[in-house]
Amino acid sequence: MQYLSQAIDPYFLGSVLAAIAVAATVFTLAQPFVEPDRLNGRMKSVGRERDRIRVRERERLNQKASLRQEPKAYMKQVVDRLRLDNWLGTEDVKNKLMMAGYRGPQAEIAFLFFRLVVPIAFFVLAVVYLFVLQVLDQPLMVRLGIVVVALYLGIKAPEVFLRNQTAKRQAIIQRNWPDTLDLLLICVESGMAIEAAFRRVGVEIANQCMTLAEEMALTTAELSYLSDRRIAYENLANRTGLESVKNITTALIQAERYGTPVGQALRVLSQESRDQRMNEAEKKAAALPPKLTVPMILFFLPVLFVVILTPAMVQVFNMK
Repeated sequence: MQYLSQAIDPYFLGSVLAAIAVAATVFTLAQPFVEPDRLNGRMKSVGRERDRIRVRERERLNQKASLRQEPKAYMKQVVDRLRLDNWLGTEDVKNKLMMAGYRGPQAEIAFLFFRLVVPIAFFVLAVVYLFVLQVLDQPLMVRLGIVVVALYLGIKAPEVFLRNQTAKRQAIIQRNWPDTLDLLLICVESGMAIEAAFRRVGVEIANQCMTLAEEMALTTAELSYLSDRRIAYENLANRTGLESVKNITTALIQAERYGTPVGQALRVLSQESRDQRMNEAEKKAAALPPKLTVPMILFFLPVLFVVILTPAMVQVFNMK
């Protein structure tokens, strides 16, 4: 009964309530200083994750660099001794080689070497074929003209080969680019950083298109070690040479500079890429009937005439 009387004592209740009020006030005032800064902690964790990605991509890049093929010794000696890069190389030869999928010093040296050797080989073969073996019985001026044409074809052959390889590579990238954008959009909207998104998309798209997987891996590495991320995006556009890829890199650069949302831009550009791919397919389908006209005239109509006229001819001959 003594404890109960003390519990209902007004002075005791007032003291307890005053103590609770003082404790609540102290807790309210001290909470901002005691509670950890969650936003700062999240930013630090993101920074640490980015540093880990950077270190991992640098190690991977170093491993790839150790496996990179060195230029052939004889090719390098010929190129360096004759200084072919001064009078056979062009300013954009590196960009053309990258667009064709050839990277590193080996590709440039091999291109310069074959740009010297192929014309000489065509010229020697033409001279041996026309003047030594004398296979063609033609006047001298005609044979000289054929030799000049063979020399010209030898000069243009490496460029034509490089142009064809670039066209094939761009066609492969263009065909698989919308799917790549869809995967990139999913990764970005799930909260992944752009480096992690590029890396994940490169892994997922490898089974479908190895060319795009290599480009994504290379872009991830450049985003990790380049001081300006804009350079990495521009390098991706220059290596592919496609307008759709340039649009994506422009959107990423603007998002990096001005903070614009990346997801909406990726969604719109992905739909545009799909529409462009559908338009290309419709264009090829529309061009098919004119292309089939000549084969049908040359191959189908004669067979059709034979099938129709043969029984009539057989009956005519039997009546005789």
